[in-house]
Amino acid sequence: MGMNVRLPAPLRPGDRVGVTAPSSGVDDSLRDRLQVAIRTVEAHGYQVVLGNCMDGTSHVSAPAAERAHELMTMLTDPQIRAVVPPWGGETAIDLLPLLDWDALREADPTWLVGYSDMSTIITPITLLTGTATIHGNNLMDTPYRTPEGLLSWLDIATMQPGTAFTQTPPNRYRAQGWDDYQTTPEAHEFTLDTPGRWTRLDDNGDVEVEGRLIGGCIETLCNLTGTPYGDVASFARAMAPEGLVVYVEAGGHDAATICRNLHGMRLAGFFTNANAVLVGRTRAPGTGSLTQHEAVLDALRSLAVPIIADVECGHVPPFLPLVNGARCKVVYTRDRNEITQIIS
Repeated sequence: MGMNVRLPAPLRPGDRVGVTAPSSGVDDSLRDRLQVAIRTVEAHGYQVVLGNCMDGTSHVSAPAAERAHELMTMLTDPQIRAVVPPWGGETAIDLLPLLDWDALREADPTWLVGYSDMSTIITPITLLTGTATIHGNNLMDTPYRTPEGLLSWLDIATMQPGTAFTQTPPNRYRAQGWDDYQTTPEAHEFTLDTPGRWTRLDDNGDVEVEGRLIGGCIETLCNLTGTPYGDVASFARAMAPEGLVVYVEAGGHDAATICRNLHGMRLAGFFTNANAVLVGRTRAPGTGSLTQHEAVLDALRSLAVPIIADVECGHVPPFLPLVNGARCKVVYTRDRNEITQIIS
């Protein structure tokens, strides 16, 4: 077996949860939703520490040095046990060379949560420090009631090391649009209006596969492959001799762009140790005759491992949180879609 993943201590009532925006902040028109989300976290018994890097007037919440300093401060503060952003954004990549990676390795690990552009930060933190991170929902999604069969980041962050938990998707999703937080800041029920199950792309047989989880958003992670911040192959050698379950998801780029991105990620070794690939459900468009599913197959079929698409690990509600660094078992049959994770 490889080295153990570093596990943050479970959240307990009274713990502090840091809120900062390493990428995009929150416009004044959406501050009511932010307050609803903060109150949701407080209702679970936690104290929320709201950072200064939250400004929503441009594509970033503050200059890169300030965002990096605030994130470092929260991640190394022994009183703050979890850090969650309002959401993703566009250019969190500018933080990576400004973070003190040695200090992150030496500090007690802290839960860091997020998806979309937060993949740019949470995935390298797992790869470079061995610390588990939660890819699932952001703060602004936290007020939603979690559909039966799924969990919230708040559920996972309270679990003891060694806990095994299984999630089964509700087989329904939201086909288009988002709730308008300006008019309904208190929105707390997902509109899951369309039936949909997981889809095996490479074959039609049943799958039962295990490995250590790593992955995130294609549009952001494709820029890290070939750099020290996206070296999945080295992580696999050190931490996952049993192999990986790699998950990826397209936020919005068209199928041709995603196809090129996935080819590049494959060439850079992102999928080298994969026992299977999970692909998030997406609303991103096709390109001419090329669909998003075909883009994935074009780039990844040569891996000769199961490829399961339409998993709830992307930008389409509901959200199925995955723990980077956790061991997992994926089961796919005609009547059963489920993933069990063990945080250890």
